[in-house]
Amino acid sequence: MKRWLVEHKLRSVVAAGLLTSGMVAGGLAAIGTTPASAAGPTVLTMESTPENTVTQSFNPYSTTSSAEQLGATSMIYEPLIQFDLAKAGVYYPWLATSFSWSNGGRSITFAIRKGVKWSDGSPLTPADVAFTYNLVKDNADINTGGLPITSVSTSGDNVTVNFSTPQYTNLQGIGNVYIVPQSVWSSAGDPGKFIDPNPVGTGPYKLGTFTPQGITLVKNPQYWQASHVKIDELDYPAYASNTNAEAALFSGQAQWEGNFITGLKQLFTSKSPYHQVWFAPLNTNTLEPNLHRWPTNQLAVREAVSLAINRTAIGAQGESGLEPPAQNASGLVLPTFDKYMTASIAKYKLNQTPDIAAAKAVLVKAGWKMGKDGYFSKDGKTLAFTIADPSSYTDYAADDSIVAQDLRRAGIDATFTGQSVTGWANDVASGNFDMVMHWSNQGITPYQQYEGWLDDSLATKSASGDYERLHSPAMQADLKKLAAAATVPAQIAALAPIEQYVATQLPVIPTVYGAAFDEYNSTNIVGWPTPSNPYESGQPAAPTNEVVVLHLSPRA
Repeated sequence: MKRWLVEHKLRSVVAAGLLTSGMVAGGLAAIGTTPASAAGPTVLTMESTPENTVTQSFNPYSTTSSAEQLGATSMIYEPLIQFDLAKAGVYYPWLATSFSWSNGGRSITFAIRKGVKWSDGSPLTPADVAFTYNLVKDNADINTGGLPITSVSTSGDNVTVNFSTPQYTNLQGIGNVYIVPQSVWSSAGDPGKFIDPNPVGTGPYKLGTFTPQGITLVKNPQYWQASHVKIDELDYPAYASNTNAEAALFSGQAQWEGNFITGLKQLFTSKSPYHQVWFAPLNTNTLEPNLHRWPTNQLAVREAVSLAINRTAIGAQGESGLEPPAQNASGLVLPTFDKYMTASIAKYKLNQTPDIAAAKAVLVKAGWKMGKDGYFSKDGKTLAFTIADPSSYTDYAADDSIVAQDLRRAGIDATFTGQSVTGWANDVASGNFDMVMHWSNQGITPYQQYEGWLDDSLATKSASGDYERLHSPAMQADLKKLAAAATVPAQIAALAPIEQYVATQLPVIPTVYGAAFDEYNSTNIVGWPTPSNPYESGQPAAPTNEVVVLHLSPRA
């Protein structure tokens, strides 16, 4: 299932302060990867998330487009910089060859790569890049990173993006914006509503065929790293469920998937030495309550939920032992970001098994009364809500069922409701839910994680973050301080009040640490990322999958 909004790589000092101005000049060549060549066409069938049917929509700024859900967007559209989230602090140049900060972190200048062409044969220009960032500046519905852009300018091959506040720790959010051609998008109307049925991008692939049952992408002959494109065709079938996708993986019809699979060893890895997996730990899964709906907008209810749930069972049963229970209410991914946790936050440990008595005590103290039906009520209303996630996300469905059962034991009338992926994604984006299970953003520092949870500029009518609809001026101010922190000590200091807020106010309720599900068949295709060669996480969701595919080649 699709879980990750991730990026890519070049060794640097990002974690030390993001003040570095130089990046190596060539994309994949910079990390010494030269895939072996082989004769004959090679097709890679891949799956990122189950879909019943797909539509011919390739808008790179739409989180609900079929291309984005299938993981096809990043094969067509590309950013200025790529980030490797499997190895913190690592990134590399893409459509930009270097960058430099100025004006105290309020300006960043990119040197745009020469010789890049759009798939229609026209050249990529600095004007296209400036147009793209102005498009993001002027249209909140596509500013999915909440970038506070004030102006954009060009000078020769350089593009400078200016911000209202320092953005040192937000390099990832700035550098991973998909660049689009001005020749197409200047007449697109509202860019958030543009379907983009015939996409023109700089990526290694372009649209081959489309049917409601799936998409195929073929090589883009104009691609600037054409020598690295060894896979001739990418196929994205519409699998209706995890079960259907797994059947294709087990039979060899699909070679790369990103699903939760129960009994993975018995059903897949034990069948062949070429059946392999790698689950890089990247984020924190949480229950996200709607803070604009009763009763999930009540702190006591959120506290009771956190106390009542069985994180050990969620990890061991719902996630088949593949994702460990979260340890701290701050939500920080641990031990990955251990050094970013201040000492005062360590005390907010999460219970690993249910504490039903404590959950009930919190509600009683807040004025809730237990009814004869076994559920709490207040002001004549029963404490009840629905937890909604896609039925096809079988692990989340199992997680939610465990949670609902625990909450009913604690006197909360919670039920799990399964939805289609599209329907659920639309409801989450529009705020039409009581509570959902969701994954956090991941990044080279904790900034991306907290920004995705707390930045109210992301909670638009079609939200790309802050799905719980938190509106906290204090958190907005603290996020700005964190973005302006140019060193790790400064980042740790800026993180302290943010960590404290999440741990005590529970705008999100951590459950387990999320892994990048990555199952692949190397019978005919080699070059996959591994723990010993973590050039990327390996999950087939956009945007990181482009980097993986450019490392792949037919087995000699």
